[in-house]
Amino acid sequence: MQNKILEYIKEAVRLSRENMNSGDGGPFGAVIVKDGEIISSGSNKVTSKNDPTAHAEIEAIREACRILGTFNLSGCEIYSSCEPCPMCLSAIYWARLDKIYFANTKKDAAEINFDDNFIYEEISKPHDKRKIPVMQIDHDDAKKVFDEWVKKEEKIQY
Repeated sequence: MQNKILEYIKEAVRLSRENMNSGDGGPFGAVIVKDGEIISSGSNKVTSKNDPTAHAEIEAIREACRILGTFNLSGCEIYSSCEPCPMCLSAIYWARLDKIYFANTKKDAAEINFDDNFIYEEISKPHDKRKIPVMQIDHDDAKKVFDEWVKKEEKIQY
């Protein structure tokens, strides 16, 4: 078991190096494993796709969902070359992955100018204290849609 875990993390690290050398994005790679087999992989494509959400973990999650035909990745684990950023960590929770393994830490990432600490700090601030202004408007109308959702009988829970 321990050898397989190391094999998966080494693949994520290999992908990070390959991606870095290709110029497609930052030095990040990830694989998703189900039942002892790698079912998807991803590497950072932020700059090549002009998509700030195209992190390795997100790319691997999207591919795994496509392959498995589901938005719920229960029964899967993710192996990442680096500790997931706040966005990726959120996506991992939304996807219901069972476990996260990583190699480099967020401190290691910060040392090479990939510092997500400011996002963690921003999230904990009140809306009026954040760097990007956050304004709540038209709550009553939007709340009605949520109320309708609760009453809707035919829906897919997630």
